Amino acid sequence: MSETNPALATDFIRAFIAEDLQKGRFAPPVITRFPPEPNGYLHIGHAKAFCLDFGAAADFGGHCSLRFDDTNPTKEEEEFVEAIKKDVRWLGWDWGEHLCFASDYFEQLYAWAEDLIKKGKAYVCDLSPDQVREHRGTLTEPGRESPFRNRSVEENLDLFRRMRAGEFPDGTRTLRARIDMASPNINLRDPVMYRILHTPHHRTGSAWCIYPMYDWAHGQSDSIEGVTHSLCDLSYEDHRPLYDWFLDALGIYHPRQIEFARLNLSYTFLSKRFLRQLVEEGLVAGWDDPRMPTLTGLRRRGYTPEAIRRFIAEIGVAKRENLVDLALLEHCLREDLNKRAARVMGVLNPLKVVIENYPEGQVEDLEAVNNPEDEEAGTRKVPFSRELYIERDDFREDPPKKYFRLGPGREVRLRYGYYLKCEGVVKDEKTGEVVELRCTHDPATRGGWSPDGRKVQGTIHWVSAAHALPAEVRLYDRLFKVEDPNGEDFKSHLNPDSLVRLGSCLVEPSLAGSAPGSIYQFERQGYFCTDLDSAGCKLVFNRSVSLRDTWAKIEQKGG
Repeated sequence: MSETNPALATDFIRAFIAEDLQKGRFAPPVITRFPPEPNGYLHIGHAKAFCLDFGAAADFGGHCSLRFDDTNPTKEEEEFVEAIKKDVRWLGWDWGEHLCFASDYFEQLYAWAEDLIKKGKAYVCDLSPDQVREHRGTLTEPGRESPFRNRSVEENLDLFRRMRAGEFPDGTRTLRARIDMASPNINLRDPVMYRILHTPHHRTGSAWCIYPMYDWAHGQSDSIEGVTHSLCDLSYEDHRPLYDWFLDALGIYHPRQIEFARLNLSYTFLSKRFLRQLVEEGLVAGWDDPRMPTLTGLRRRGYTPEAIRRFIAEIGVAKRENLVDLALLEHCLREDLNKRAARVMGVLNPLKVVIENYPEGQVEDLEAVNNPEDEEAGTRKVPFSRELYIERDDFREDPPKKYFRLGPGREVRLRYGYYLKCEGVVKDEKTGEVVELRCTHDPATRGGWSPDGRKVQGTIHWVSAAHALPAEVRLYDRLFKVEDPNGEDFKSHLNPDSLVRLGSCLVEPSLAGSAPGSIYQFERQGYFCTDLDSAGCKLVFNRSVSLRDTWAKIEQKGG
């Protein structure tokens, strides 16, 4: 398929790229970039952005660079650089030889800053950060010019070079562009280009004590790399005139910037600044907490690259922001895990069952299907014995209407096993709590069917008491209890029940030695992922998602 083929225009951004190539505005190859700041871990909103960056370039036979916009050494760490690389690769993208850092261009950016000073388009300002903000004005009032705006070129060059030499303390001087303090676009009101920071950089060490602002480094880095199409979210639309001004003032190569709507997900907060706050204040267990919308958190919870990429494809690329239902992401995960996850049995809240007519000491292996969606997955053997554990919720002393599970005198089907009938109940003498069921089984119903045609409506899962493995299960729910938690008071919306730990669970013996990251469907319970905390005989499982699919019901109703 030709890189100029309009058939590639599956969204408005690809349509723009195709048009640019057809009209000769840019010559192939198409070059895009994903420019994260290494000051935190990537979240699913970033995934939407870099799938677009890498995907659009690939569709047109070009390439996408991974460029770290590392201009703020106070918040950036090598840990974040490596984590970002891992996340991009995990979702299936590769930048090849096109790995870049804004810090690679510090010397060139400095030289260009001197060039603007010489042209009378930049000056050193002695206003404090608070004074700079006061002078900027508001959306309805123009800004005020700095008293240092009309310094001579010679004085500005001397001060700027002394800033670089480290003569001045942090925050005492800045380099600002000389544009228009009355501009209706506040970004053009003499923006700061450089600030003084006597802070070592994770790559350049102590070589610099002045650092470029993001808005100064961003567009010029795109230009240096020959980016044809700079894809940004809508928050950068008002910054585009500033990027254009810098590029025009320098007279250098000019990429095309195109904005798209960022991802907003219900019951989720997609702000790296606020996610960092959750981590630093100990409100979550870290960047990889399975409740976090970070890619490392989603991975630990059991999300797959395929599920996330399908979700991103489903929501598409829009020009206007909207709130995407979290249920769609969960639906995409269920659809993917349903095909790949091995079925197992795990009891989260155990209730003991003794089968009185089953021989003591006898154990038989029952055949269980590994995955009915995958014929090649085969079967496994599950041990069955006289004493079992079932879910406490699968028994009721006084069953309500339409309750088809176990009750006194009632019969159910044991998954892959026998028909089971409750004959008696053993209770704790002090509390009255049911602690054990006395049951009988029908030996003729091995495999879960009756030769006499007798039918039961309920099927329940179980584990053999003698063979079951102890496990901790962590049930994760939405981190926030309101649909749209955005705002400075977002912490007030945290869901206190977002994590429930169950420490007395039992799972079938086939899960012995389950490796972290292994994914299963606990029959009738949901999808679970073996956690990183599992080691040796200790098994820990995170619930990735429940079996209930609210999005599928919405789709069926046409909503």
